[in-house]
Amino acid sequence: MKRRNFIGNLTAAGAVMAYPFSAHSSIFPESGRSIRLNATSNSLTADLVIVGGGLGGCAAAFAALRNGLTVLLTEETDWIGGQLTQQGVPPDEHQWIETHGATELYRRLRKGIRSYYRHNYPLRESVAAKPHFNPGGASVSALAHEPRVALAVLEDLFAPYISSRQLLILKEYKAVSAETRGTKVLALQVKSLRTGETKELKGPYFVDATELGDLLPMTGTDYITGAESKEQTGELHAADTQEPNNNQSFTHCFAIDYVKGEDWTIKKPEDYKFWRNFKPDMEPPWSGKLLELIYSNPRTLAPKKLGFHPEGIDMGDILNLWNYRRIIHKDNFEPGSYKSDITIVNYPQNDYVLGNIVDVDQKEFETHINQGKQLSLSLLYWLQTEAPRPDGGKGWPGVRLRSDIMGTEGADGLAKYPYIRESRRIKALFTVLEQHVGKEQRSKITGLQGNGLKAETFTDSVGVGYYHIDLHPSSGGDNYIDFGSLPFQIPLGALIPVKMENLLPANKNIGTTHLTNGCYRLHPVEWSIGEAVGMLVPFLMHKGVGPQQMYKNSDLIREFQALIRQQGVETEWPTNQG
Repeated sequence: MKRRNFIGNLTAAGAVMAYPFSAHSSIFPESGRSIRLNATSNSLTADLVIVGGGLGGCAAAFAALRNGLTVLLTEETDWIGGQLTQQGVPPDEHQWIETHGATELYRRLRKGIRSYYRHNYPLRESVAAKPHFNPGGASVSALAHEPRVALAVLEDLFAPYISSRQLLILKEYKAVSAETRGTKVLALQVKSLRTGETKELKGPYFVDATELGDLLPMTGTDYITGAESKEQTGELHAADTQEPNNNQSFTHCFAIDYVKGEDWTIKKPEDYKFWRNFKPDMEPPWSGKLLELIYSNPRTLAPKKLGFHPEGIDMGDILNLWNYRRIIHKDNFEPGSYKSDITIVNYPQNDYVLGNIVDVDQKEFETHINQGKQLSLSLLYWLQTEAPRPDGGKGWPGVRLRSDIMGTEGADGLAKYPYIRESRRIKALFTVLEQHVGKEQRSKITGLQGNGLKAETFTDSVGVGYYHIDLHPSSGGDNYIDFGSLPFQIPLGALIPVKMENLLPANKNIGTTHLTNGCYRLHPVEWSIGEAVGMLVPFLMHKGVGPQQMYKNSDLIREFQALIRQQGVETEWPTNQG
């Protein structure tokens, strides 16, 4: 059977159509592969096993599939899409995203999301006519949209591969153990979170696209966690001492709208009294209590006022949090379509800092996850009952929890999975440091400023990205760490473990530091990492070499770079990039 040689492209009608590459650009264009199932042993075999259905996992799957491989993809929840869907976080992107600075496939995903709205929603004609319209009109994202829309687009793109048995997605499955031999993974055991049944997944290559780097300890892959010291990395903003348990906060996001004149106040959360009086113990100090409309300015750490008004009014110099991550702006749609905007609550007030969830036992993990949920529910209750109003009153009882937006009706109404900002990270053949991408430290190293100042050039680049180095308050008591970076490249060496031969990372678990993770962790960069890894596997199989061998061969690296460029991957920024 001839393998499809395309990536999905969504038309204005929302349908999937073939987008061909030239025949030589696909590594195995007529491989005839299909997933093998041994029914008696409940064992599945594919060319590539990907654990984690977030953006990196999905991108790795698409890249491998379009190059002729078979793929097994597992996901802990019943939604693929990671931070874009199950975690409820509209895309954090750079200012050039509409034209460059991401892969062609990522931009097609974004176009598909807009096409879905044009085809299925009552957009105003003037809005639909804009090529780069923003459904939510959010201040933080140029494409703030509902999680379900991204989910629908991703599932449409995967549909033909599932139909042809080139791809099998195991939803609500979690990896529980691994079989290894020396520096190779032989098989993974995954367990259904719904039924408890286990399956064995086999293949020549495995990808860890989980949110916390779950496969690294399971497979014996060398990794690091938390914050490195200045002595270890030489980074300008690094901590004085190494802190392995110091990781960024996680957040339980949720969606709300506003029904004026009605009371949608939730039951008072069990831990509300605690969170209502909680003042973060941080250095430098946090500004006031957590549940107040004030926080520490991420750049200066000086107290900064925030605002909240669920009718979306402009509050001048004060940021109205309602507009910050708004995913539906009712004025973008035909009159009467929406009574209210819909917005995502991912605020400084529901970042959870009381404990670390990396490399802890299951009981401690669950304790912090549940406390994080109590924090988010307490914030919602505070907004409904105590948040200051312009008229001098308190609380907005018409603020309504939209569990349907997050797909958690009948549960707690929060996102299906916490928004994870930091993971275990592989000990890689190359580690990205602040010296390579940090604006201030690069200036000190090069003596350059302005447009002449560039990030380190990586001759093994397999992608590009950009975001400022953005670390939220941490489990170790750090306040915000937020400073400038430069448009950067993704080096191949950061995607290759020092020892493991057939396990590759595709999320926040690549070879970065605690600091540089802060700019390599966002949506389009995670996608680019996954897409590079998904192309690397068939290339390695075709050449008959391992990743460590390939890294030593500059001719193979250049050949791989030529291949991925043919498939829509940018490996460098324009020379005139501002």
